[in-house]
Amino acid sequence: MFPLSLRSAARLCPAATRAAPKPAARRDLATEIDGDQPARPERRVRAGFAERVKNGPGFGDFVQGTSPPLTPAQALEKAASIPGNSRLPRWLKTDIPVGANVSRIRKTLRELKLHTVCEEARCPNMGECWGGGKHGTATATIMIMGDTCTRGCRFCSVKTSKTPAALDANEPDNVARALAAWGLDYVVLTSVDRDDLADFGAAHFAHTVRSIREQAPQLMIECLTPDFQGQLPLVEQVADSGLDVFAHNVETVEGLQRMVRDYRANYKQSMSVLEHAKRHKPTLLTKSSIMLGVGETDAEVLQTLRDLRAAGVDIVTLGQYMRPTKRHMKVHEYVTPEKFAHWEHVGKDLGFVYAASGPLVRSSYKAGEFFISEILRKRAEAGKAMRNVAAEVAAQERKRTNAESAPTA
Repeated sequence: MFPLSLRSAARLCPAATRAAPKPAARRDLATEIDGDQPARPERRVRAGFAERVKNGPGFGDFVQGTSPPLTPAQALEKAASIPGNSRLPRWLKTDIPVGANVSRIRKTLRELKLHTVCEEARCPNMGECWGGGKHGTATATIMIMGDTCTRGCRFCSVKTSKTPAALDANEPDNVARALAAWGLDYVVLTSVDRDDLADFGAAHFAHTVRSIREQAPQLMIECLTPDFQGQLPLVEQVADSGLDVFAHNVETVEGLQRMVRDYRANYKQSMSVLEHAKRHKPTLLTKSSIMLGVGETDAEVLQTLRDLRAAGVDIVTLGQYMRPTKRHMKVHEYVTPEKFAHWEHVGKDLGFVYAASGPLVRSSYKAGEFFISEILRKRAEAGKAMRNVAAEVAAQERKRTNAESAPTA
């Protein structure tokens, strides 16, 4: 017989050529590889650990103490003193702005395509200012030259761009018509920084003031100006336009300027602007503002107040920095009303004609404008020295406040 080939043998007896099956691989975990694995070591438990945990201190051992629990008011004050705490203290809470006057002003702003720093900067005093407040002196802060700034200060919520839209040539007349229709007593004109313009917007600022003077001659005008990059002839151009109060904010103490403000702004430049405005036109009231709660020390605040007074500034306001959004710098601390009252007394002792200091005080704060308007009126009527007029108005204001706060029978 001939030997069978492998192919023939496979056909006749398939089982003879079939390889023995491999043992199935055992896999305990998805990360293990096939094949034999060494035995896993047994878990070692520290002797006595479970017993120590069982017999150890409980929750009560961590919360017990000899001091009594805090009252809600004490707990809120303590929370407010913690740096970076985002919960607002009770003294910083305000009502939502409502009322007929607020609605009327807002409607006119939309119709004439005007902007206010009250809305753009999310000011907490908008309802009081637009509604007239307890003194009935209605005030608005108009922001001219658009709603987009060329600078990026870390505290400000106004939009920024290197190339904002061109100036609206009709804006000065629109602002004047709106203010004449509103029947306000006091207006603050402010603006975004316009470093993209050759004169940084000084001519537009002056044109707006002159238009208001023509259509609403009885209105008192405060201009909260940019620094015009320190170019003093441009400061003179605005100072000569017919305003009553020249304001420029130094914002914070010298040591925190770079952290808080845009790199194109600085402490000495702001002081120079304020000093030159007063020297160029001594009859102007000059004004500046400081934010507290951004990391300053008491010594730095005191030195800033002294520097402002040395620059001839007449009016100073101090208020709490409030973070507009999470994209802006954090609040370092919420300064107490008692500390603000202290700085108000310091400002008066240093010789400021008027010092407004409080958690909700802003550079264009309503109560300050009432006081300033009274100073301007009486100075115009009697021709008295500014210091004497300020003292007389202050006495009347204290008498009015005491009468309002006296308990009724």
